[in-house]
Formats: sequence, structure tokens, C-alpha cells
Amino acid sequence: MFNVSQSESNMTSASENQDLLRIVLISTLSTVPSFIFLYINGTILFTLRSKPVFRDTSRYILLYNLLLADTVQLAQSQVQFLLSVCRVKLAYSLCTVLSMLANLTTGISPLTLVVMPLERYVAVCYPLRHSSVITVRNTTVLIIAVWAVSSLNNLTRVLLFLEFSLEKMESWEIKDVCSRIALVLGALTAEYDRAYTCVVFVSAGVATTFSYVGVIIAARSASTDKALARKAHNTVLLHLVQLGLSLSSTIYNPLIIALSKMLTRVAFLWVQNVFYVCFIIFPRCLSSLIYGLRDQTIRPVLLHYLCCRLKVKISG
Repeated sequence: MFNVSQSESNMTSASENQDLLRIVLISTLSTVPSFIFLYINGTILFTLRSKPVFRDTSRYILLYNLLLADTVQLAQSQVQFLLSVCRVKLAYSLCTVLSMLANLTTGISPLTLVVMPLERYVAVCYPLRHSSVITVRNTTVLIIAVWAVSSLNNLTRVLLFLEFSLEKMESWEIKDVCSRIALVLGALTAEYDRAYTCVVFVSAGVATTFSYVGVIIAARSASTDKALARKAHNTVLLHLVQLGLSLSSTIYNPLIIALSKMLTRVAFLWVQNVFYVCFIIFPRCLSSLIYGLRDQTIRPVLLHYLCCRLKVKISG
């Protein structure tokens, strides 16, 4: 009898050790790239505030806003991912705050990408009016409007939460871990999220397509600066790539929900980690990094800070 009990105890201990090792491995595989990209994003943010040419140019101000939202979203997502992997349960109020922050910053990227292509369109198609229309003040107003719309989305979700009783919230708190999925408390919330996401990304897609077509038409005009039109053409294409990367993060939750019903917990944790890195971490860094490396003004400054401040000649 004693041997049976000891055997069961050893099996339990071995299982707990395997679970601990699995959690450590999964946490490490997501945390390492996350910290690398947070460092890169932080360096780009610092770069965009290091020179007057960046602080006083509208497209760099918009890029800063886009990257700031992505960086906050990346940090918040990593915290929530680690809490989920470790099966840490939070109070409903704290989970709501984390999820509201996620919703706020997630909405900033596509909304900013509505504005950025239009700025390039004005620069190419109306060069004489660009300096008077696209000013630092007007850009600041647009950024405030972007944050206001995203905040309004958060407020709407809060109002939808009020439909549910306190008892349902308490029962959810006991059974689940904190995630954006867990806070979709009913069909109405899910439908609203889908509708809002569709409207935002369709708007960004229309703005990018309109700007792209406008730039192509303007490039054929004899009076247009060909070099500027070509650079604007490439920039608008990059905005389309950025939009695609931003859109890829919206399929993360539906995929996770579907896979959680099909896979065992062990397999699900590994797949969740891979999808998290591909759909959450990479899009939050790659688009801005590509933008920074291809921009002739940002690139030397960015490489200067990324390469341990090696001496590089910087213009501007």
C-alpha cells in the first residue's frame, strides 16, 4: 500500500515538473522575441524624438503615434499572454482595465493608417497646399481624434458590459483566466466587435487604395515631381503592408477559440505560443522597423542608436 502511494506521489511530482518545464519554455520562447522587439520599438520611438526634423514633420509624428500604440499593445499582450500560460486568475476589475488598454491601442493602428496614406496623397497631388494643410497642429488634432474614436469604442464596450449581472461576472472570475476572449460576455458584444473591426479596416483599406490610385494618376502628370511621386507610391504600398500586418492580429482570437476546442491542452499551449509570436509580436514591430529602415532620413539615425551609437553622419 505504501509503495502504491509513493508511486502515485512520484508520478504527480513528475507531471508537475513537466508542466513547470513546459510553462518555462513557452514563456521564454515568447518573452525573448518580445523583449527584442520592445527594444527595437523603443529605439525607433527615441529616434523619432531625437531630431527637430522628426518632431516637426507630420508623417513622422503619425509614425510615432502608430509605433507608440503598437509598443504599448505589445507590452500589454506579453503580460496577458504570460498570465494566461501560467493560469493566473485576476480580479474582474483588473482584467477589464488590461483588456480596455488592449482595445484602445489595437484600434489606434488601423485608424492612424487611415490618415497616413492621405498625407502622402496631399503631398503628391497638392504639393503647393501641403505645407498649409498638413501642419503640426492639424496632425495633432487628427491624432487626438484617432485616440478619441478608439476611446469611444472602449466606452461602448463598457456600456455593453453593464447588461450583465454581477453574479455572472463573479462566476466568470472563478472559472477563467484574463483574456480579451473572456470579456466577450455575450453575442451582442461579439457582434459589435466584429462590426467595429470591419468598419475600421474597410475605412483604412479605402483610404490606402484611394491614395495609391491618386498617386499613380499624379505620377503621370508632367507637372508632378517624379521622384516624390515614386517615393510616395512606395510609401503608400508600405502602408498597405502595415494594414495587412495589423489586420493579421484580428484573426488571432478566432483561431485560438477554434483550436482550443480541437487540441489537447499541451498541444494547444505550443500552438498558441507560435500563433502569438506570428500574429501579435511580429506585426507590432516589423511594419515600423521596415518603414524606419527604408526611410532615408530615419535610417542613419536609427542605425546609429541600434548599433551602440557608432558614429554615423546624420543630416538634418
